[in-house]
Amino acid sequence: MQTFVSSISNKTYPTTEKVPGKLIRDCIVDEIKREHPDFNDASTISISELNEYRNRYIQNSVTKEMGKLTEMEALVVKALQNDETLSDKLNEDQRETITFGQRLADKVASFGGSWTFIFIFFSFLIGWMIINIAFLTKKPFDPYPFILLN
Repeated sequence: MQTFVSSISNKTYPTTEKVPGKLIRDCIVDEIKREHPDFNDASTISISELNEYRNRYIQNSVTKEMGKLTEMEALVVKALQNDETLSDKLNEDQRETITFGQRLADKVASFGGSWTFIFIFFSFLIGWMIINIAFLTKKPFDPYPFILLN
């Protein structure tokens, strides 16, 4: 396995983790240069080290913009650091306080947006048109242009 030495930590990493300095955004490079002033376009860094500096940049930017981080903002920064999906955790926390109506609405919405619903509804529309055109030719209850479907 091929390896490289990080310009920042002098640790050895696999080449699949290698990120050249010239590919890193300037704002992140500025964050790196605070601790390592000799970092430049020819330097290399590992993905894990780069992610650490990205997280620092985000945290510093939010702190600069808003002052002290709120509990929610700190939770978002922590989730970014751990590559977690935050919305899943929020849903888990809210499951205890969710009402019956909200649970029912969630189930209806999840079914209404599914392929199963789309196929069922498409079949219903085709069936509706066939019944009104073919079987009720003398007196259809919804003649063409099928106004009741609107």
